[in-house]
Amino acid sequence: MDGQRNTYKIYDNSDLGDVRISDDVLAVIAAMAATEVDGVLAMAGNITSELISKLGMKKLSKGVHVEVSEGSVLVHLSIIIRMNENIVSISKKVQDKVKSTLENMTGMEVANVNVNISNVASN
Repeated sequence: MDGQRNTYKIYDNSDLGDVRISDDVLAVIAAMAATEVDGVLAMAGNITSELISKLGMKKLSKGVHVEVSEGSVLVHLSIIIRMNENIVSISKKVQDKVKSTLENMTGMEVANVNVNISNVASN
């Protein structure tokens, strides 16, 4: 894990200061929103996040990669869905939920939410 965090200014008040948000926070918000969708069992992680979780450190943004360019957010999600669910329907709901949650909480524009179905599992 690198210690480098990217932060982005989401509000500036010349009297009081500014408000910044890190890309890690954006990823956590996206992951939590995605897992609220019925049919999504969990976020899918890569090898690094799987090793981190086995070592006892839980990373809430597992399965999420966030890019920010000129105030616009691009989100890549890897999810595990429940068996016998409609993949297209679940994916669309995840895209809508993540986009609306990020925009409502941060005020940033979400350009894209890309969903990767990495696995299908039973409850």
